[in-house]
Amino acid sequence: MSSTSEAALAAHEIVTAMVHAWNAHDAHAFAAIFARDADFTNVFGMGAEGREEVERFHRPIFETMFKDSCLAAIRMRTRPVRSDVAAVDVHWEMSGACDPAGNQWPNRHGLMSLLITREQGCWAIAVMHNMELPPDGMSDGQARLQERHVRSGAEEVDEIYPLAPAPSLTPFCSAMTSESIGM
Repeated sequence: MSSTSEAALAAHEIVTAMVHAWNAHDAHAFAAIFARDADFTNVFGMGAEGREEVERFHRPIFETMFKDSCLAAIRMRTRPVRSDVAAVDVHWEMSGACDPAGNQWPNRHGLMSLLITREQGCWAIAVMHNMELPPDGMSDGQARLQERHVRSGAEEVDEIYPLAPAPSLTPFCSAMTSESIGM
C-alpha cells in the first residue's frame, strides 16, 4: 500500500471513530484517537495538551452543552507530508448543541485541521485545531470576489498588497547540524 493511500485510510478511520465517539458523547473514546502528547484547540481557542487532558476537557461538555449534539463529517481531504505524517482537513456539521449558557445553538458547521502521525505502527491525532466557519453564503461572497479578480486580469494579490520578501532559509537549514541543536 502506498503511503498516500495508507494515510488516507488512517485519516478515514480516525475521523469515523471521532464521529462515532462524539455522537455517543463518550469522552474516553473521543480521546483514544489522540496521541499521548497531542495538542487540541477548540473553536473558542481553548486547548488541552495530552490524551488525558483531551478526555478531561470533553467529559463535562459531553454531559452538558453537547449531550444531544450530532456531528457529521461531510468532506475530508488528506495530504501526506511524509510516510508517517499527514495533514487532514475535515469539514463538519453539527446539530442539537447548546451554547455555553444552555440556549439551543443553531446548526453549526466548521473545519477541523488535523495533523496525524504514525508511531509504532499506530496512527493518531498529534494536533487538532477546530474552527467554526461563518454562516452559509459568507464564503460564497469571497469566492465571487476572487473569480472577478481572476477574470479581470488583475495582478497577483501580493502585488496589490506587497509582502515583505521571505528570508532565505538556506543559511538557517545548512547551519543546523546535530551538534548545533544539542543532539
